[in-house]
Amino acid sequence: MPWDSITLNDGNVIPRIAFGTWTLGNGQGPIDQVEQAISVGFSHVDTAQSYRNEEEAGKAIRESGLARKEIFITTKYSGLNGLDIQTSIKNSLKNLGVSYVDLYLIHHPRLAVPDIPTAWRKMEEIKEKGLAKSIGVSNFGIPELKTLLASAKIKPAANQILFHPYVYAQQAPIAAFAASEGIAIEAYSSLIPLTHRPGGPVDIPVNKIAGRRNIAPEQVLLAWVKAKGAIAVTTSSKRDRLERYLNAGDIKLSEVEILAIDTAGAEGAEEKLRKLTLRMLAILALVGFLVGAGGQLGQWGGIWQIPARK
Repeated sequence: MPWDSITLNDGNVIPRIAFGTWTLGNGQGPIDQVEQAISVGFSHVDTAQSYRNEEEAGKAIRESGLARKEIFITTKYSGLNGLDIQTSIKNSLKNLGVSYVDLYLIHHPRLAVPDIPTAWRKMEEIKEKGLAKSIGVSNFGIPELKTLLASAKIKPAANQILFHPYVYAQQAPIAAFAASEGIAIEAYSSLIPLTHRPGGPVDIPVNKIAGRRNIAPEQVLLAWVKAKGAIAVTTSSKRDRLERYLNAGDIKLSEVEILAIDTAGAEGAEEKLRKLTLRMLAILALVGFLVGAGGQLGQWGGIWQIPARK
């Protein structure tokens, strides 16, 4: 496999690319797609309670014929149906049809109830009982990580976060802090510049690199993720694209290429912020106009019943 593995801070080994089931829904579709991903060479499947396809992922894994130790399974505590962590892990194991998962994550800080230290202690108990080989978090920022680490007996093995060039400047401090604590970063939605924001500044360096190296743009972005030391969590329904994802593990970007993508990502983030600021100013101006107009119209019994500003 072109992608190597990372040894987590607890000594367990995790493949550096995962097939994610976030957008797959449920039913036969995700079964087929997980089976396809495994057949092309993915050995790490990432799911979650809230995706509502743990059962499908588990069925596909069993039907693959792989031994349990040959597949790395990540799932997440999502607070589904208001159930607690202890009940949820048991339900996830039943859905997946396994006796343990390789990595169990708290899906978001707001799910750590009644507070982060208490919730993390429950996660530690899950690891101690062997229900999860490794435990970690998702979408945690530096303050939440610090709160967790202050009382943790076991450090989180990973923090899965949104990670692509347009949010890199924002997420880089989290990645740096995690690295200082030996916490692996998992990157989700790394292909957003191609799938949801085409035509943005990142397209320019990515397409140049792709053309120069005779590779696909998505391979450039995945190689960028790998260069940042992160584990890629990605998905596709197309077999040839999945094969390209795996082949991206062989691509090593130069420092100049990485910097070009970083710079374009920062430009795109600034551009989005400017547009958002202008939109907010326009909304505020409109609200101010309507309030003022409402006051005037209200004097004449018009439809605007908003008191005039003093």
